[in-house]
Amino acid sequence: MAKVAFIGLGNMGGPMAINLVKAGHAVTAFDLSAAALAQVKAEGAAVAATATEAVKGAEFVISMLPAGKHVLGLYLGEQGVAAHISKDALVIDCSTIDADSARKVGAGLAAQGIAFIDAPVSGGVGGAKAGTLTFIVGGDAAHFERAKTVLGNMGKNLFHAGAVGAGQVAKICNNMLLSILMVGTSEALQMGVDNGLDPKVLSEIMLKSSGRNWTLELYNPCPDVMPNVPSSNGYQGGFMVDLMAKDLGLALEAALQSQSSTPMGALARSLYVAHQRAGNGKLDFSSIFKLFEKK
Repeated sequence: MAKVAFIGLGNMGGPMAINLVKAGHAVTAFDLSAAALAQVKAEGAAVAATATEAVKGAEFVISMLPAGKHVLGLYLGEQGVAAHISKDALVIDCSTIDADSARKVGAGLAAQGIAFIDAPVSGGVGGAKAGTLTFIVGGDAAHFERAKTVLGNMGKNLFHAGAVGAGQVAKICNNMLLSILMVGTSEALQMGVDNGLDPKVLSEIMLKSSGRNWTLELYNPCPDVMPNVPSSNGYQGGFMVDLMAKDLGLALEAALQSQSSTPMGALARSLYVAHQRAGNGKLDFSSIFKLFEKK
């Protein structure tokens, strides 16, 4: 088993680190939150007082942070940890950030002889806890193969998307499409309700028809249509509106850089930002259904 440093123990990172511990890896964790550190310590992880302390001697350094500026600061900032990482280590950043930041970190670490891949995830908090995440990796093929040693204990689907940064691009393409599907499903279901249809019956009809999609099948946004999903739990848990709005912002930045046409993505972002500003940022992203309800 491997010696792993894990930095960033939020809603996703905490369960991911715990799954590595359960798989038998020697995990040393760091986070600014004492409560988060206590939680992973209770599961058997060692905890470090600083990120620098955490990475010393690690074979794998895994980070799960909120944004590109945090990842850049962690590795390449004035007090960055790059100088303390073993030259034999593999750095795996699982944050969802802009591709340019991922490439800068990759290039900066490569200049110091340290291997790096970006490996953003899909699957939400439930997938993080269950160890069923999808990892979308950008980096050298050899580094991707090596990363399977730890990624396979946190997820069940591992994809190599291309060079460093490609994982981030693939992730935001997926999330942009997901947001569009969720908005379209929500407005279709609400239109049915407004016209007297039972949303559960309508969902069953569309699941057997050409409108079938992931949100209808596994993540219905209409309350009480499907058990064990956020919409049937007051839109608690799952993937927050704040995070979807962030990812859609990243998608539109990428679209501008590549001069890609993304009118549906732009509209989805506008709707999610409006929903966020209305005080719904901490709710699950399927709560966009509420935007279409008659007030």
